[in-house]
Amino acid sequence: MIGTLKQFSVRTNITFGSGAISQLGEIAKDIGAQRFLMVADAALESLGLLRPALDSLKQAGLQGEIFQNVDPEPYLDNADDAAGLGRAVDADLVVGIGGGSAMDTAKAAAILLTNEGKAEDYVGLNRVNFPGIPTIMVPTTAGTGSEVTFTAVFANRETKAKGGINSPFLFPQMALLDPELTLTLPPAVTAYTGMDALTHAIESVTSRSSTPFTEALALTAVRLIGGSLRRAVFHGDDTVARENMLMGSLLAGLALADAGVGAAHALAYPLGGKYRVPHGLANAILIPSVMEFNLPAAETQFALIARSMGEPVDGVPPRHAAEAAVDAVQTLCSDVGIPEFLSDIGIPSSDIPELVEAALKVTRPVENNPRLLAAEQAELIYQRLFY
Repeated sequence: MIGTLKQFSVRTNITFGSGAISQLGEIAKDIGAQRFLMVADAALESLGLLRPALDSLKQAGLQGEIFQNVDPEPYLDNADDAAGLGRAVDADLVVGIGGGSAMDTAKAAAILLTNEGKAEDYVGLNRVNFPGIPTIMVPTTAGTGSEVTFTAVFANRETKAKGGINSPFLFPQMALLDPELTLTLPPAVTAYTGMDALTHAIESVTSRSSTPFTEALALTAVRLIGGSLRRAVFHGDDTVARENMLMGSLLAGLALADAGVGAAHALAYPLGGKYRVPHGLANAILIPSVMEFNLPAAETQFALIARSMGEPVDGVPPRHAAEAAVDAVQTLCSDVGIPEFLSDIGIPSSDIPELVEAALKVTRPVENNPRLLAAEQAELIYQRLFY
């Protein structure tokens, strides 16, 4: 570490705690907002999760409209359409409420309100020219960490390729995290999103861009998620488990915002783009095999992950401790109902060459992985995930 320059920053103001949603209106008012665009998952209204947010905004004197036409694994045109509604109401604030799809769409809509063109024009790194209008993110899942990252990920409806808009201008101004909003999350969604957050944490620890700052955040996230996900899945009304999961997701998001992610994400992107596999599910299926592949290049980091997962590895040789981390994650996946194989979710093995080609185009996670991932290695990882 001597002689190297380490940097870390948190760009988003964060409010965390049960009942925090009641503060949304006052936070928006403090920003100076008067007219809001709310981008929300379609299911939230029927679950009663939009009402507290809307009531808080209206009690603070704000007016606005709700955009709910967000596809799971959103398309670029979802962001364009949301921005169109934002222009129609002359919005000076975007509130994103829901999972990663809603929050990513909200973040992109905010920059489209101040930058010309369409969302597809900004896919890539640092292509956004100007800050967007202010944003407040309200996650209702414990998974993506999108409320504190500079990325918004979309699929192209024509090419089926997934890619991210990556710019410091996408960091939300505020993140409001209320564990009570996650209490109604179904068990399967809890499992997929929770494993998504755990994947963020694991890949942040093993990232080539990891720092002591991000490692501390990510290992704490591993401890919280590893110790709470089963409880959150099988006892969804457990407020302590839900709080731990949401905090773990937040910390993993903060870690990945600086450290980045690795091969599991690169290999997961084509599954979401072509087959519409939820991102969290794709990561969950892939992470045990990716960990096994990365183990020789990240023994020390995996030993730390094993300890954070609660594995009894004190005094154990580093290799055995690293292997314990892989086993612990595989067991957790099995316990919470993650399918073991891609064939379990209908992916044909004949598409492996196409998947490999698409995955290797996701260059930043590929280059960030602790072990070289070339076509041959990517193919082997995919092959292991078929019967």
